[in-house]
Amino acid sequence: MSHWLAARLRSFSPSFTRCLQTFAGQPRRLPQPPSRRDDIRTPQAFLKAIGRQADTMLSPKRWKELWDTRGPDLKEKGLSVKDRRYILWCMHKYRNGLMPDEFAHKPKPKKKVRGWGPAVQNGKRIRSRRIK
Repeated sequence: MSHWLAARLRSFSPSFTRCLQTFAGQPRRLPQPPSRRDDIRTPQAFLKAIGRQADTMLSPKRWKELWDTRGPDLKEKGLSVKDRRYILWCMHKYRNGLMPDEFAHKPKPKKKVRGWGPAVQNGKRIRSRRIK
């Protein structure tokens, strides 16, 4: 019985030790950005192409500075959450080979009617319309 148990433990231990391996010390690998496109040659041109005044919010001098930028870096520069997410999303799309005119879009317009559904319409509380 003990021979069988020892064989079972040996077969279990390699799979158990494999899950203890860590990847925290290894550098993060990102896909390389596409080769230079006709109309986008600089990081500023890319930021201008994605719109939403991203070229005024960031000013990287080289492509490496732009691709190494992460969310906390953008937060330190004072960008709002929506702007950070949009810029990082656009960088991801461009890195995967799409052109900015294929994925860039304008921000959502401000809601015209605010409130909690039928109780508040056009900024006014709607009361009961029963005939009294």
